Amino acid sequence: MLVHAYCQGIFPMASRSGRIGWYDPDPRAILPLPTFHVPRRLARTVRNGSFEVRVDTCFTNVMRACATVPRGKHSGSWISEELIEAYTALHQLGLAHSVETWQQNQLVGGLYGVAIRGLFAGESMFSLETDASKVALVHLVERLRAGNFQLLDTQFLTSHLARFGAIEIPRSDYQIRLSRALLVDAVF
Repeated sequence: MLVHAYCQGIFPMASRSGRIGWYDPDPRAILPLPTFHVPRRLARTVRNGSFEVRVDTCFTNVMRACATVPRGKHSGSWISEELIEAYTALHQLGLAHSVETWQQNQLVGGLYGVAIRGLFAGESMFSLETDASKVALVHLVERLRAGNFQLLDTQFLTSHLARFGAIEIPRSDYQIRLSRALLVDAVF
């Protein structure tokens, strides 16, 4: 059901009660891969190697860490135990991935999302150290570019993502980009 939903541009979120809702926002936020912007200070952090970056080594731990991130003025998390189980199953099928940042063999940041053909739907990120999730995002974009991905869906625009070049587009434009991305062979 999750794969079908993503192919239609729909994604789930849990309410505080744990009830799953399905969303297709208008406008929709994306991070255009060709114009992804890395701020100078962050580029230095990436170059100096203060974080070890790993991929898909502890997917479920990344999801659980993302579930603890405060969501603005809303208490609780949109990531329920049911969603953790469902996305972990997608991960085991090779359709969900995590990019993790580590320091001294400790997980300190990361992100996860769903990869279907040329679409990567970014779901959530967390950071326990300054810049840890941002470094993961930079590595994600490098991987997506190298793998021929066409669309990085961020669902909602935040000031954090806007610094990297994220934009909002009408749902109708998102649907066109999504249908094109689903025709492309991409490799995560």
